[in-house]
Amino acid sequence: MSLLEILGVASEIYPLVKTGGLADVAGALPAALAAEDIRMRMLVPGYPAVMSALETAEEIYNFPLLFGSSGRLLAGRAAGLDLFVLDAPHFYARPGNPYNGPGGEGWGDNAFRFAALARIGASLGAGHLLPGYRPAVIQAHDWQAGLLPAYVHYDGGGGPRTVMTVHNLAFQGQFSPELLAPLGLPAGSFTIHGVEYYGGIGFLKAGLKLADRITTVSPTYALEIQTDEGGMGLGGLLRSRAGVLSGILNGLDDTVWNPAKDHFLPASFNREDLGPRAKNKAELRARFGLAPESQGPLFGVVSRLTWQKGFDLLLGALPVLLEEGAQLALLGSGEGWLEGGFRYVSDQNPGRIANYIGYDESLAHLVQGGVDALLVPSRQEPCGLTQLCALRYGALPVVARVGGLADTVIDANPMAIAQGLGTGVQFAPVSQAMLEGAIRRASELWREPEVWRRLQANGMASDVSWREPARRYARLFRELAG
Repeated sequence: MSLLEILGVASEIYPLVKTGGLADVAGALPAALAAEDIRMRMLVPGYPAVMSALETAEEIYNFPLLFGSSGRLLAGRAAGLDLFVLDAPHFYARPGNPYNGPGGEGWGDNAFRFAALARIGASLGAGHLLPGYRPAVIQAHDWQAGLLPAYVHYDGGGGPRTVMTVHNLAFQGQFSPELLAPLGLPAGSFTIHGVEYYGGIGFLKAGLKLADRITTVSPTYALEIQTDEGGMGLGGLLRSRAGVLSGILNGLDDTVWNPAKDHFLPASFNREDLGPRAKNKAELRARFGLAPESQGPLFGVVSRLTWQKGFDLLLGALPVLLEEGAQLALLGSGEGWLEGGFRYVSDQNPGRIANYIGYDESLAHLVQGGVDALLVPSRQEPCGLTQLCALRYGALPVVARVGGLADTVIDANPMAIAQGLGTGVQFAPVSQAMLEGAIRRASELWREPEVWRRLQANGMASDVSWREPARRYARLFRELAG
């Protein structure tokens, strides 16, 4: 099988710059595809963290002006990744979050910052910038790269095939129609068959309309976004393109997330020997100030605290959790009213409910390696990684039956248990009452140690790696490449 060249274009990449699951995919997919005889190189913006991490860098193109900024295209390596880096300091040499300014609002020139990324990606993919380099397919990730299929389309055809990958449809990149010409888009592109979206320019809409194929991060989410409710204004478009839309689950980096070799854990463990988890549980309780014993399971949370993630439902369900004699260790940050709510209930229930508002990588590993069950009550979850970590670490996921949560967790209902199946607890619809029922059901299972250990072992036997997702991407890319 011949080596296939793919260009990926993303606005963040782990471990250099990360705000969400997009970065994890961009960082892990190239290595996973290498086993499938596919070479993927990623094009990313030259943020300070990216520039400082470059081990090697060669200038391959110098542009005097692109949407108001000059800069260079570099080829180099960082953190084991083969990268193309768009070094445009006027656009990317800014501290903090890659998308938002100090006040939390999006940078005023985001349209140009990410159109530049898409424009360079389209030109690089078409073979115009680096002699001898012409990938068969370009994969554009989320709205920040959404104009790339449009540039390829309006460049007159003959360019590489394109794949638009959606990680979260809620973020769409909508901008003023007055930017059409400044963004280098032809007047004829401003129609419902092009980049026009509710009277403006829709970056994600353009990619979804004009890409050769569309993927998203789980099969169930691929169905949800074709509905009027889940499509967030794009359901009709996605239904019309259902024939080229597929859901491919994300994977987990099973070298970073490996309980048998995790240096963040006081005690390593594996599926055959879960005993050392007790030491991790004791250390987690000590770190969070929780009582050393309880009459119910220790539940955990590692998440952004947002309405979309369903944490208002968890706040309402906490009396039931306490009635079950359980404890809660929460790690996360997000919307202020939710942070305040969890601080309040923690203060009111010392030793039973505790939180760490913020994020700490070592603590995230300790939560996964120490809790009995992990709560993921999301109203919407395109794929989710935290439940994959839980499966890998022997923590039973308690999840809403949506998106990737529905695709990765097998509900431990009586029939599943009787057949030796089940890896967690699902609930639907996504409501406080159903979450309360799931907490009660998980607590009942915890009180049956033999059943609980079997469910833990089932979860740890699940293949949550990138192996199967990489095979599916490889089939897609080879099909497109002909």
